[in-house]
Amino acid sequence: MRPHRGVIEEEDASTLKLGADFQDAHCLFVSEVKILLDASQRPNTSEVYQKSLNYVTQFNRFTNPDVVREVRAGMNEEPIHSLLTVFELAQLANLCCEEAEEAKALIPSLATKIDDDTLQNFLNQTLDLKKFQS
Repeated sequence: MRPHRGVIEEEDASTLKLGADFQDAHCLFVSEVKILLDASQRPNTSEVYQKSLNYVTQFNRFTNPDVVREVRAGMNEEPIHSLLTVFELAQLANLCCEEAEEAKALIPSLATKIDDDTLQNFLNQTLDLKKFQS
């Protein structure tokens, strides 16, 4: 819980109450952050930078930048784009779930927002991209 203008605001990612700081934030998924860190032109040897790079290297699901762009493009297609928030879409890309049921268990806010068939189609497209990256 955080005080915000005299009102205590309870944050809960499972219900998408992320707090005022994240109200209009654009979410990147781990593979996009990896690309940004790799493209950094200035050498950065700070401990935070190195830990961040290690994290995204370990949990990077999409190693090909073209595939990362394709995944992001898929997130911007209908109906998925209008049904889910950018936070939910980023989580789907990070988790790479194989089944709609698994995705809904890991991201509880999906349960009432998207039907299993639509979600499964998106997951299948994402998994196909992951499978065929070189």
